[in-house]
Amino acid sequence: MKIGTPKEIKNNESRVGLTPESVKKLCSNNNELFVETGAGVEIGFTDEDYEAAGAIVLESAKKVYAESELIIKVKEPLPEEFQYLTDRHTVFTYLHLAANKEQAKELVKTGITGIAYETVTAEDGRLPLLAPMSAIAGQIGFVVGSYFLLKPNKGLGVLLDSVGDIAPRVVTVIGAGAAGTEAIKKAIATGAHVKIIDLSEEKLEQLKQTFGEDKVEYIISTQETISEALATSDLVIGSVYVIGKQAPKVITKDMITAMKPGSVIVDIAIDQGGCIETSRPTTHDDPVFIHDGVIHYCVTNMPGAVPLTATLALNKATMPHIEALAREGIIQALDSDKHLANGLNMKNGEIIHPAIKEALEE
Repeated sequence: MKIGTPKEIKNNESRVGLTPESVKKLCSNNNELFVETGAGVEIGFTDEDYEAAGAIVLESAKKVYAESELIIKVKEPLPEEFQYLTDRHTVFTYLHLAANKEQAKELVKTGITGIAYETVTAEDGRLPLLAPMSAIAGQIGFVVGSYFLLKPNKGLGVLLDSVGDIAPRVVTVIGAGAAGTEAIKKAIATGAHVKIIDLSEEKLEQLKQTFGEDKVEYIISTQETISEALATSDLVIGSVYVIGKQAPKVITKDMITAMKPGSVIVDIAIDQGGCIETSRPTTHDDPVFIHDGVIHYCVTNMPGAVPLTATLALNKATMPHIEALAREGIIQALDSDKHLANGLNMKNGEIIHPAIKEALEE
C-alpha cells in the first residue's frame, strides 16, 4: 500500500504520524512510504533518517497526498489541506469532528474515508489510541496549572506542593478517565488536597482502593458538588469525555464567577469543544486567558508540548492498526476488526459513526 505522512501544520504541532522506526517496519512489509520533508525534524527525525528507513521524502504536502492512498497524521486535516484530499484517500488520525462542526462538514465533502484514533475501541471498553495522549494531557494539565498559579503568571501565588505544616492547597479533577487519573496521581504526589469528581460510583471506589482517603475526597458529580468544590479550589482540571460528541459543559459561568481570583482552570476536553462554558480554544503560543479573574488554559493540542514523547507513545499504540490496514486493505481491515471499525467516522461524503452524526446534527 502507498502510505504517506505529511508535516503537521497546526500551531506548535511538532508530532509526526510515523517515526523512522515505524516507516522501516512498514517498508519491510512491501509498502511504499512517502514522507514530507521536515515532517519530523523538530523532534530529531531527519529526512535522512526517513530515507534510511526506506521512505521517499517529498518536497511538499501536495506531493505526499498525490502519491498516497493511506494518510497517517496526528491532528485533523486543516482547511488548507482539504484541497489535497479526495475520495481515494483514507486518513487515519485524531479527527475530533464535534469540536468544529463547520470544519467537519467541509472535510466530509472531500469524500475521504476518515478513521479517527479517538473512537477506536478495545475489548475491555477502553479507547486505546486516545488513552496515551489523554494520559500525557493529564500530566501536562497539572504541570501547566501549577505554573500559572505562580504570581508572575497572574496566578494566586501558591505552591501546590506541601511545605512544612502549611495547610495543603486544593486541586479538583472533574472526570476520572485516562487524563483525569494522571492528573490525580500528580496532585496526590505533591501532597495537595485532592477532590475527585466523577459520575461513576464504581470508578470512584476503584480510585479509593488505589489512592486511599488521606487528603483525597471522592465525590459523585452533580451541579451542586461541582460548584462547592470549585469555590474552594486553587487548580481545577476538567477532563470530561463523551465518545464522538462535544464534551458536556459541566462547569458553568456562574461557577467560574464564584472561584477565587487567580485560581487556574485547565480544560483538557477543549479538543472536544470543552467542558467549561467560559472556555475557548487557545494555542501553545498564547495558552491562557482570564475570565472573571480565573486563568483558563485551553490549548487544543496539549500533548504537542512534549512532541517526542507523544509521537513515540502514539506510534506504539497505532502501529498494529496501521499494519492491518496496509496488510489487509482498508475495507477488509475494517470488516474484520469491529474495534477498528468503530474508528470509522466518515466515508463517501457521509458521516458513518452514529455519535458523530448525532453531534453534527445538533
